[in-house]
This record gives sequence, C-alpha cells and structure tokens, in this order.
Amino acid sequence: MPNVLARKLQNSGPLDPDDLERLDQVVATPYDCNARDDLIRQGEDPENVHLVVSGMVCRYKILPEGRRAIVALMLPGDICDLHVAILGRMDHSLGALTNCRIVRIPRRTIEDLLDNHPRIRRALFWSTLVDEAILREWLVNMGRRRADQQMAHLFCELHTRLEAVDEMYDALMPLTQEELGDILGISSVHAQRVLSKLRNKGLVTVQDSRVALPDIDALREFAQFESDYLHLEDRWGHHMSRDSIPIQEDATR
Repeated sequence: MPNVLARKLQNSGPLDPDDLERLDQVVATPYDCNARDDLIRQGEDPENVHLVVSGMVCRYKILPEGRRAIVALMLPGDICDLHVAILGRMDHSLGALTNCRIVRIPRRTIEDLLDNHPRIRRALFWSTLVDEAILREWLVNMGRRRADQQMAHLFCELHTRLEAVDEMYDALMPLTQEELGDILGISSVHAQRVLSKLRNKGLVTVQDSRVALPDIDALREFAQFESDYLHLEDRWGHHMSRDSIPIQEDATR
C-alpha cells in the first residue's frame, strides 16, 4: 500500500515505481504532535513545508478581539502550502486539531521533487490547484448557503477527501462545536443548533462522539454538494460510499 502522500498524489494520475520510492523517502521521518499544538505561527519564518500523515491540521487566523477563523483543513496526505518557503514570514498559523503525525519537508527536498521528478511535480501542482478550488468553494459556502447547508457541505467534503486517500476509518477527525463554528463563521451555540437540526432531519446521527452519515446521497442533495471541485470522480470514476466521520461534541454541552 503506497504511503498516504502517494495515495493523495495518485489521484491526479499514476506515478512510476521510482516516484513512489522517492515519496517513501520523503515521509520516512514523521514526528508526533498533540491536539492544539501549533506547527508554525503567524509571523514566523517558514523554513519547512508540513505534510499531514495522520490527524487533522487547520490553517487559521486570530482576529484582533481574539476570535479565531479557520480558513482551511488539512487531512492525511495534504501538504500545508507547497511554496510557503518562498515567503519571508507566515501570514497565518497552522495548528493541530487532533493528535497528528507530521513530516517536515525541507525546502531542498521540495526543489528536488519539482526539478527531478516530473510526474511528482505535476501531481504537486494538481494538489495546489485543488487547494485553491476548495478555498473557492468555502467562500461560496459561507457567502451563499444557509448554516445547515454549510455544515452538511463540510461533512460531505471531508467524507469525500478521506475516501480519496483510503482514510475514512483510520484518520480521526474530532471537531468540537467551537471548531465547527470557527470553520463556518458562526458561534459554538449556533453550531450546536445547526448540528441538532441536521440530526432532526435524519441527515446525521451522533453516537459516541461520532457523526455518522446514514444516507450520504441525501446529505449531498441537501447540501447541494457537487464534488467536481475536488477533481477526483471525473478522473477515476470511483464512487464515494462510506458513511461516517467522527465529530466530537463539546464536553461542556
């Protein structure tokens, strides 16, 4: 089984055995970090690129009054800002939402992948374009969909992205209602009400701190979810069919 980075990049097209061997070298020395740890903070110098091997990482900014806005989620196989080492300093922070395994990829390794491995280079550019497409969809989600559709759309996206790297059951994604609020731009109280609304509609169920998706097709229809912006199904024609993702409710509820 290819490593998780290879599984992610092969969604853009096949890689040669030499490419897979090189990617095995890239992920050979991960380290563990705890939930709520920062990988890098706003204002710091970005010397390395971060790869998520397991768990979930968020890209976030803190507003002057202290509120947090989560502007992206990185799942297993995702590289956090391929070209970030070009920047003089970070304009946002990267934080672990769960216990994670992370690989720090030095700038020289990225340069080697881009200069000497054309199939990997193409796959990395594909990955960057998909990241931009996800950001566009999040903007549409927050600007034009109701809060219940926003949350349903988020669940559909996470379901699809995890399926694409065979991590639906291996990658834990505990999200508190506060974190859901930070993602969707609503309060944690509102996030609780929205989740309850989805439960009452029979679109999600919550058991043992897991949100299960009993009918993914119905959830997609409700959310107006079209996965074409992830650039997965059209290329490979595979159907996303697993039915649950773990979401942790606030302990204070």
